[in-house]
Amino acid sequence: MVRLASLDMYRKVPVDLLEGTRRGSILSTLAVFTMGLLFFLETKAFLSSTLKTNLALDGNTESQIRVNFNVTMMDLKCEFATIDVVSVLGTQQNVTQHVQKFNLNQQGIREGYGKRNRKQHDVQLFDITIEDTIEELHADGEDAVSLDENMLNIALQANTYVFVDFFASWCSHCRDLAPTWETLAEVMAEVAENRVEEKLENSGQEHDYSDEEYQAAVEVELPVLIGKVDCVDHHDLCMKRQIQAYPTLKFFVDGEEKGDYRGHRTVVEMAHFIEEMEKEHKGKDADTDVSTTEAKDVAADRTLQSPEHEEYARELSAGRHKITHSWQDSEHPGCQLSGFLLVDRAPGNFHIQAQSKNHDLAAHMTNVSHIINDLSFGKPMSKYFIKEGLKNTPEGFLESTRPFNGNVYVTRNEHEAHHHYLKVITTEFDAEKMNKKSFDKNTKKFTAPSPTRAYQILQSSQLSLYKNDIVPEAKFTYDLSPIAVSYEKSYRAWYDYFTSVMAIIGGTFTVVGMLESGIHSVSSKKRR
Repeated sequence: MVRLASLDMYRKVPVDLLEGTRRGSILSTLAVFTMGLLFFLETKAFLSSTLKTNLALDGNTESQIRVNFNVTMMDLKCEFATIDVVSVLGTQQNVTQHVQKFNLNQQGIREGYGKRNRKQHDVQLFDITIEDTIEELHADGEDAVSLDENMLNIALQANTYVFVDFFASWCSHCRDLAPTWETLAEVMAEVAENRVEEKLENSGQEHDYSDEEYQAAVEVELPVLIGKVDCVDHHDLCMKRQIQAYPTLKFFVDGEEKGDYRGHRTVVEMAHFIEEMEKEHKGKDADTDVSTTEAKDVAADRTLQSPEHEEYARELSAGRHKITHSWQDSEHPGCQLSGFLLVDRAPGNFHIQAQSKNHDLAAHMTNVSHIINDLSFGKPMSKYFIKEGLKNTPEGFLESTRPFNGNVYVTRNEHEAHHHYLKVITTEFDAEKMNKKSFDKNTKKFTAPSPTRAYQILQSSQLSLYKNDIVPEAKFTYDLSPIAVSYEKSYRAWYDYFTSVMAIIGGTFTVVGMLESGIHSVSSKKRR
């Protein structure tokens, strides 16, 4: 007890021995102010947090990852724009699930699909009732007129209605359509012959025409000139007419293009289409003779030779209301594709390209210039989440998850396209004020919320060249990083805070005391 009583670290000096000075009062005030300021800053630092970054192997067990996209194809029709997904685990072609297409006019204004057939998987590509080959049909001469640029201009000036097949000799769909197209021309020639014979019969005249005169009379009565243009031989003409796929069937009225035919490619259906176009031109309510009405009957007589053929025609006509026609005045319509894809968590790519089951596309006419309005991976973020849920992420985090947004990629030459390369990094963080504890019925306990997952993207792009016979594509190649990044808040321990407070008090008192002693010693020497 005696030894314990002798241990006193806080021995007191008698008050009579203490002397107050003005200098000591000033330094004491300075010490108190310093301790107060340091205490405030230390407390503020203790109550705040720092963002800590961790790296680890990606433990995400999900088999698929969501890709959100909104891409504007600046010079590609929606009917040709398709999305394919390719990965080491498999290929998905012409993905349509969760994908929307919006037609854009030349000014970039979005239009609806009120007059578009979106998929055209139900279009009959040629008339199966025609059994003759193109060589057999040509045995008595060609009725479908072969046109070059000069002949086409003459035909448009001389005929009210002109129906032209722009084809390529190497195109398989064009070869399949050739007998159907020649038969349609023969139907129109037969209609003209019937009208000539009817006029001669009504006038009571005998047929004394020479072959040349009779042929000229038939050409005058021809309701529609059926023509064809080989785009291999007349490349410049097809370029001027913006032919992007083969075959392209264009209808002209009074020399003006009225659009492309997109219905069933059978003789009866095309004859019906020609009649509707003539009615539209002359006016539906006008009491005028529709010269192409007879063509439907002639077409039916020539092609429907059995009950099976008649049933086939009825099935096509029943679906006729589904196939409508869109007349685009603009020469370069675009397409906006938006939606999301579910792709495998494995290296792969998805690409937007021009593709059609009903056409063979001209590679040199395919332009895949595009604007990336939005491209991101994972669950989309709402505006509220972006405002409140990203407080536990570093500055610029949102931009790193969508670095392509707003970028424009224009190709100015033929046979080229931009390819994009994406390194996708899984990132986890706590969404402040968004996730709450959930009650687990099995354990009867509240469980902490799981971290929010997002994906940062490291991107690069390059312009790629294609061979002349390959259709260009806008390609997005992605690869998931095996390393995941996580962000978490880090707080100081309470004992660290108290240690710092003690150090502030003791350190300030000691330093100011040393300062006062030094000043006192200097002033005492001067007095002596």
